[in-house]
Amino acid sequence: MPAANLTRIEAEERAAIVSAPSYEVTLELRADGETFRTETFVRFSAVEGASTFIEACTEAVHEIVLNGRSLDPASASDGTRIRLEGLAADNELRVVADARYTNTGEGLHRFIDPVDGEAYLYTEFAVAEANRVFAVFDQPDLKASFRFTVTAPERWLVLSNAPTPEPAPGSSPATTTWSFESGPVISSYIVALIAGPYASWRATAQSRDGRSIPLGVFTRASLARYAEPDVMFEAVQAGLAFYEDAFGVPYPYGKYDQIFVPEYNWGAMENVGAVTFNESYLFRARVSDARREQRAIVVLHELSHMWFGNSVTMKWWNDLWLNESFATWASTLATSQVTEFTGVWATFASDEKTHAAEQDQLPSTHPIVAEIADLADVEVNFDAITYDKGASVLKQLVAWVGLDAFQRGVGAYLTAHAGGNATLRDLLDELERASGRDLTRWSELWLETAGVNTMRAVVERDAAGTIIAARIEQTASAGHPTLRPHRMAIGCYELGDDGLTRTHRIELDVDGAATEVPELVGRRHPDLLLVNDDDLTYAKVRLDERSFANATEHLATIADPVARAVILGSAWDAVRDAELSSSEFVRLVVGSIGHETQSAARGLALSRLELALSRYLAEEHRERIAAETGDALWALAELAPAGSDAQLQFVKAFTRIAATAAHADVLGSLLDGSIKLAGLGIDLDLRWELVIARATLGAASDEEIADALARDDTAKGRQLAETARAARPDQAVKDAAWRRVATDTSLSNDLARAIAEGWRRTTAPELLAGTAVEYFSMLQSVWASRSFTMASLVVSRLFPAPLVSNELAAMARDWLATNTEPAPLHRLVSEQLAELERALAAQARDASELSVAAQ
Repeated sequence: MPAANLTRIEAEERAAIVSAPSYEVTLELRADGETFRTETFVRFSAVEGASTFIEACTEAVHEIVLNGRSLDPASASDGTRIRLEGLAADNELRVVADARYTNTGEGLHRFIDPVDGEAYLYTEFAVAEANRVFAVFDQPDLKASFRFTVTAPERWLVLSNAPTPEPAPGSSPATTTWSFESGPVISSYIVALIAGPYASWRATAQSRDGRSIPLGVFTRASLARYAEPDVMFEAVQAGLAFYEDAFGVPYPYGKYDQIFVPEYNWGAMENVGAVTFNESYLFRARVSDARREQRAIVVLHELSHMWFGNSVTMKWWNDLWLNESFATWASTLATSQVTEFTGVWATFASDEKTHAAEQDQLPSTHPIVAEIADLADVEVNFDAITYDKGASVLKQLVAWVGLDAFQRGVGAYLTAHAGGNATLRDLLDELERASGRDLTRWSELWLETAGVNTMRAVVERDAAGTIIAARIEQTASAGHPTLRPHRMAIGCYELGDDGLTRTHRIELDVDGAATEVPELVGRRHPDLLLVNDDDLTYAKVRLDERSFANATEHLATIADPVARAVILGSAWDAVRDAELSSSEFVRLVVGSIGHETQSAARGLALSRLELALSRYLAEEHRERIAAETGDALWALAELAPAGSDAQLQFVKAFTRIAATAAHADVLGSLLDGSIKLAGLGIDLDLRWELVIARATLGAASDEEIADALARDDTAKGRQLAETARAARPDQAVKDAAWRRVATDTSLSNDLARAIAEGWRRTTAPELLAGTAVEYFSMLQSVWASRSFTMASLVVSRLFPAPLVSNELAAMARDWLATNTEPAPLHRLVSEQLAELERALAAQARDASELSVAAQ
C-alpha cells in the first residue's frame, strides 16, 4: 500500500499545532503470519481546540482513544491517517491496530532465511515509513523520545535506539518481552527496531568526554562467518575519535550498533545508535580493494550522521542534501585520514563528481537546495545531486573558507543546535563567523541554482612557445546559465624520463566568464596544462588539444591518482557529450588500465568501459570492438601478478564484457578448472559471475545453473540463479522475466531486482524490444498501486536501456508528452529518455569518426 503523501504545508501547519511528543510503543512480533499487533500511546502538547492528524498505515484499527474518549475506528478508514479533533493543551492518544509486515524494505520488513528457516525483522523508516509500524507524527521537526516494549520468540534478540535491556518471560509460551527505556529525542525517520536470532559481537570505543561507548555488530546466523567484526569495530573506533576531534563535540548517544540486514534497499541507514547495513557489505568471497574502500567510506558516512543529521536534524526535507552531502564529504576526509585507503580523494574525483555531473545534466536536475513540496519529491531526490554534487560543492566550500575554519564552524553549529532542528542558514552563519567570508552570494550561486560549469584554459603563445596571455574561461549550459565563483588550481606538467611530472602549480579564485592567469605569462607552455588540478572545484574540465593528447598517451605515468582521475573524468564526460568518440575512449582505457595502480580508479574505468561498449559504440563496429576489448581484458588478466587485485578486477570485468563464443569457452574453462590463473580461486561470487556471463551468451545449461545453486543454496544464491535464468538470450525467457517483475506483487524487492538485472543482461539488445509498448502502457497503474520502492524499481529497471534506438526514444517522448503527472513518475521516465538520447548522440559521433577514418 502506498503511504500517505505528506505535504510541506501540512507539515508546517501541524508543527505549529503539535509539540513535545513522546511515544510508548508495544509490539507483538512473530515468525509467521502476515500482520502484527501494534499499540501506540503518545503524549503531546497542542494548541487548545485545534485539529490535526497522525499517520498510521494500518491493516485494521481496533481502538482509538484521545484524552479518555473513544474515537470511531472509521476515522482511520483510509488506512493511513487518523483525524484528531478538539485537542487539549496536553494530550494522550492510544491507538491499537494490526499492521502488515513487508517484503519491500519499507516499514517492518520480514525475511525468512532459506538456510535455516529463521525469521529476521528490521525497520526502515526513511523517508516517512515509521507509520507502517506505529501511529506517529511522521515529520523530521517533531522530534520525540520513543520507548519500545516488544514481545518476540524467546530465541530472538531485539535492538532499538536505546541500550538493549535484559529480556523477561513473555505473556505467552516460548516468548520474551524486551522493555526498553525511553531512547534519545530524535526524528521518527531514524528510529529503528531489529528483531530475530541475530549473531552478535561486542566491543567499546572511548569518547573524549571519558565515556565508554558500547559497540555491537550483528548478522544473520547463516552469515556470521563473514562478519569481520574487528574491521567494523576498528573503523568506528578510529572514526569516532576523528569526528570528535574534527567537530570538537563528543559522540552524542549511548551506544553504536551496526546490523547487517537482508533485502535492504539502501547501502546503509543512519538510525541513531543502530545503523543498518546492506548485506552486500558482508563479503562472502574475495573482493577488490575498491570494494573494501567503499565499505570503509559507508561505515564512516553513517557514523558522521550521528552528529550531522541525527543530533542536529533538518526541519524539512529541502535540507536533506545537508545531511547526505556532509556525510559523503566527511566520510571521504575521515577515510583518507584513519584508514589504509589514503587515496580515496581520487575515488571521489572519479566517482562522486562524475555521477554528480551526469545527474546535473539530466532534465530533472535541480538545485542542491531542492524545492520539496511533499514526500513524493523527497523519494526521487535521493539522487546524485543530493549526495554527490552536494558533497563536491562542500569540498569547494572547504577550499573557499579553509579546512580549519570549516571545521570550527561545523563544531559551533553542532553545539548551538544539539538535539534540535536547524536550517542551511544556521550553518552558513557559523561558517561566516569562523571564516570571515560572506557566504550569501556563494550559497545563492552554488546551492540555489542547478547545472554544472565547464572550465578550460585558453593560452596564447609566441613563436618560441612562451605563454604571452592565459585565462580560464567558464561557460554554462543554456538551460542553467549560472556562472559561479571557483577556488581552483592549475597544474603545469612536463614530459620527461619518468613521464608527466608536475613542475608548477597555481591556485586562484575564478569568477565570471573569463579570469586572467598572469602567473602563467612568461612561462613555457607545458606539455600538460591541467585545469582543476587537485580537484578542488566541481566543474566539467576540457583540456587543450596538446594537453589532451599528452595526458591520454602518458596517463599511466602521472603519479598523482587525483590528477589521473581528473583527466579520465574529462575524457568520459567528453564521450557523454559526443565530443570524443567512444572508440577513442575504449582505446584510452584499454591502453592505460594495465598500468593503473589504484583499485578504485581501475574499477571505475572498467565500469565506464563496459558502458561505452554496450551503449555508445556505433553499430557498424560494436561487435568487433567488443570482441577485441574482451580479448585484451583476458590478456591483461593473464599478465597480472598472481593473486593481485588487478587480476581479480580484470577477470570480473571480462565476465561483464565477454561477447563471443570464444569468450564463453574461456569462461567455461575457468569454471571447470581446465584453465587456471595462479592465485585466482573460483569462490562463490566469482562462480556466479562466470555462470551469469555464460548464461548471457547462451552457453550455460540448466545443469550448470543448478550446480552453482547447489553449491550456494542461500538467499543470495537463489537470487543469482534467477539472474542467470533471466539473462539467457531467448525471447520467451526475456519476455517472461520482464512480466514477472512487472506483475508479480509477491516478489520481494531483492528478488525483483535480481530478475530485472538478468533481463537487462544481453549482448543482443533487440531481445528487449518486445515489451517496450507494454512498458509504457503499464506505468500509471504500477505507480498508483505499488509502494514507492517497488514502483520506482519497475519504472527504472524495466526500461530497455541497452536498446539504443530512435523508435524507443520516440515512444518515450510520446508518453512524456501525454503523462505529465505524477511528477516523480514523469521524472523517472524523462531520465531514462535523456540517457537514451545521450547514447544515440554518442553512437552518431562514433559513426562519424568511423566514416572519416574510412575515407
